[in-house]
Amino acid sequence: MLTTTIMDLLTALGLGLLVGLQKERDGSPLAGLKTFALATVLGSVAAMLTAPFGAWLMAAGLLSLTSLLIVGNLLMMRTTSSGPGQTTEVALLLMYLVGALVVVGPREVAIVLGGTVAVLLHLREELKGMVTRLSHQDVRAIMQFVAISLVILPVLPDETYGPYDVLNPRQIWWMVVLIVGLNLAGYAAFRMMGARSGAALAGILGGVISSTATTISYARAARLNASHAGTAAVIIWIASGVAFVRILLEIAAVAPEFFVVAAGPISIMLVVFIIAAAIIWGSATAPGKSPLDPGNPSELKPAMLFAALYAGVLLVVAAAEDRLGNAGLFAAAALSGLTDVDAITLSTSQLVALGRIEADIGWRLVLLASMSNLAFKMAMAAALGGRALVRRLVGLVVAALLVGTGLLMFW
Repeated sequence: MLTTTIMDLLTALGLGLLVGLQKERDGSPLAGLKTFALATVLGSVAAMLTAPFGAWLMAAGLLSLTSLLIVGNLLMMRTTSSGPGQTTEVALLLMYLVGALVVVGPREVAIVLGGTVAVLLHLREELKGMVTRLSHQDVRAIMQFVAISLVILPVLPDETYGPYDVLNPRQIWWMVVLIVGLNLAGYAAFRMMGARSGAALAGILGGVISSTATTISYARAARLNASHAGTAAVIIWIASGVAFVRILLEIAAVAPEFFVVAAGPISIMLVVFIIAAAIIWGSATAPGKSPLDPGNPSELKPAMLFAALYAGVLLVVAAAEDRLGNAGLFAAAALSGLTDVDAITLSTSQLVALGRIEADIGWRLVLLASMSNLAFKMAMAAALGGRALVRRLVGLVVAALLVGTGLLMFW
């Protein structure tokens, strides 16, 4: 018991010193190293005394600390012309509660919270700079993602409806959150680096955002300037390879047990794309301004369309399996994969997790859909990019499709 008490007090002291060190370096006139250390230990002592004296002691300590901060601010306003800030005050009150959490709650949570406070205070200027660089569209994308993930998702019913008992509104929208989150991450990276990125990074970002959109954008750029066909081919190929990374991430998020089965053949396809990208890398040059405009990835209308597409694919796959068996499943995967691999990947993973489809069949459906999507993208590249681009891609596409076919037949 004594050892635990000493450990709690030392932990609180260490966290208070950590946060106080940052404020001391900033030259805060209100609270520094000693004040933060003492306030955090005060929270721990107050929490220890709640058992014999009652919870009112914790509230009294918080109220007393708040009163001291008010008095300190009043004195500062008399001696300085600048208005008082609020960061130090909020941080000090929070560290008082962190000190209490060390005693009454999981100590690990308190340590993480205290460390987070220190990091946030340290990165104050960097965070301000990042916020000032955000455009209206950036803020809109963030807020719409908050609405999609934290407002809409929790209120949806977690029950299955419709034919074949596969339509669960909350699970469907969870897939929307997953895809929009991936797209938002790609959008954020593109906004920071896309315009000045090299061919490899442009392809990676394009694959995260949308390999189909990347193919269309760079194919058009290759037609406008044939000398850029080599670079366009590298970027399109890398983006198509990154699509397999997306597939692996989606499977792992939805059905971890299915991931163990699917990782092998999907990873082989990814390795094929990496090797081919290395072969054609010599034809790439650093592009100038990227022709890819990802737009806002969190718009509600596209999210609703993806939800409808995902639900439709769920129904089609379930109906195909029920009426036509495995042949129907493969036909549905090939057709749905023409325009979107995410929906068939997520729906197949969900059905495998529910035991509606065997894992050995599931990864074949996903791989077939990705091959169908690759063929579709290369057809778009041929139609939009011209002969110079086609000559660089056709051999790679044929090789990838042959490897995929071999995996489907012999793995």
